Amino acid sequence: MTQYQIYYTVIYVFVFIFGACVGSFLNVCIYRLPLGESLIKRNSHCMTCGTEIRKRDLIPIISWCCLRGKCHSCGARISPRYTVVELLNALCYLFIFWHYDGVILLIPSILTCLLFSALIVVFFMDWDTQLINTFVCVFIGLLGVASIFLMDKYTGLTLKSHIIGFFVVSVPLLIISLASKEKAMGRGDVYLMAGAGLFLGTQGALVALAIGLITGSIGGIIMKHSNGKSQFAFGPFLSIGIAIAALYSREIGSWYMEFTGLNELLADAANAIMI
Repeated sequence: MTQYQIYYTVIYVFVFIFGACVGSFLNVCIYRLPLGESLIKRNSHCMTCGTEIRKRDLIPIISWCCLRGKCHSCGARISPRYTVVELLNALCYLFIFWHYDGVILLIPSILTCLLFSALIVVFFMDWDTQLINTFVCVFIGLLGVASIFLMDKYTGLTLKSHIIGFFVVSVPLLIISLASKEKAMGRGDVYLMAGAGLFLGTQGALVALAIGLITGSIGGIIMKHSNGKSQFAFGPFLSIGIAIAALYSREIGSWYMEFTGLNELLADAANAIMI
């Protein structure tokens, strides 16, 4: 193994470990934010007996495996989802750093990692409670503001694209929410797409919505078939769309334009106007 390969291996191992540690904090956010509890004042504890978790049992992924998914004090079952969230966040960080070559494009990698962490919180929180925390949406919006100053030279997005992205999806969703009195669309979905649109820009916001609608339709059909309920959380599917758009909106947009022939249509229209 060359020195170059060793260097990258060490970096990726660190990214994975750090992502797992952040994932552990995300579990705290997912559980406590809907309850309005502080994220820092109280230490982690068993949900069954209330015993404070020992520090050696707080190692992400490893501790759950060593404890065999049970509380050290009362033996109550610990949901494997805690480990799933930690592992998912770690893998997302790893993939993002690989996608951007994070050693070189460090800032886009960090901002996108933070976006994915926020989306994981939205996904599981909305899945559990059908509520999206406003502060998480504001955090995503702040990442969008940061991306204007720190990422645009890498992504090629313009300030105009960010501003239009803020409104292009959130406004139609807001109209649906108001018209249906939040029965067809929750206000949290509106805030989520406003913040994400600011981060993604116009094309990214539209791609995120399209993927969210497709995956949401498929998920809705599956859930209706399994439990007979037609109402479900839309935030998890929007989160999937936002995550994919954050990495591949340009490629997906180009493919769609070519697949539908819109690129040729727009080119012909532009030529006609110039003539």
